[in-house]
Amino acid sequence: EGEARKVWGGGGSKQGVRAGGSYSDSAQQRCEGCHSLFGEYYCGICHLFDRDKKQYHCAECGICRIGPKEDFFHCSKCNLCLSLSLRGKHKCIENVSRQDCPICLEDIHTSRVGAHVLPCGHLLHRTCYEDMLKEGYRCPLCMHSALDMTRYWRQLDDEVAQTPMPTEYQNMMVEILCNDCNARSTVQFHLLGMKCKNCESYNTAQDGRCRLPLEEQ
Repeated sequence: EGEARKVWGGGGSKQGVRAGGSYSDSAQQRCEGCHSLFGEYYCGICHLFDRDKKQYHCAECGICRIGPKEDFFHCSKCNLCLSLSLRGKHKCIENVSRQDCPICLEDIHTSRVGAHVLPCGHLLHRTCYEDMLKEGYRCPLCMHSALDMTRYWRQLDDEVAQTPMPTEYQNMMVEILCNDCNARSTVQFHLLGMKCKNCESYNTAQDGRCRLPLEEQ
C-alpha cells in the first residue's frame, strides 16, 4: 500500500506555471483576454495547472496530490496522505515522509513516484521497493522483513529438517537477535538459518559466538 503521489504541473515546472520566473499574483485557470483554459485542474494555493487527474490540495502536506481525495487520508503523525486501506493498519513514524528514500536517496514527500509503506513504517519509492525485492526482503533501515515471509519460513523449516549438520556442529548452540520482533534467544546453529523462538522468523542475526552445551564442554 502506498502514499498519494505529488502532482507536477504543466509547462515543465515542478510547482506549476511561472510568469517571468516567478508566480503571478493574478494567476487563474483561464486567460482574462481570450478565456482559454490553461489546465483542467488549477490550484490557487500552489498555482498549479494540469490535466484532470482527480487532484486535490492537501493543506497538511502543503502540496497537491493525485487522488481521488476520497481514497486517501492524511496521517498527522507520519505527515503524509495514505491510502484509506492503511487507516489504523500501518505503523506510524513521525514525519517519515520527510526522509529520503533509503534506496535511491531522493525525496519521497514531493516525488511523483508513489511510495510503499513497509510493515515497519519506513517508506520506499514503489519502484525502489520492487527493485529491492529482486535481491532481498528486508528494510534497508531497520532490517525488519518488508513483506509477509510466513510461507517461506515454513519452507525453510522443511529444508532445515532435511539438511543435518556435520557431527561436530550438531549440538552447537548460538545466541541470536531477531530483526522482526527484537527478541533474543539461544538456538541450535544451522547454516541454512536460525529460527527465532519468539516469532518463528528466520530473519535473525548471530549475536554471540557458537558454543557447545555445558554437558559437552
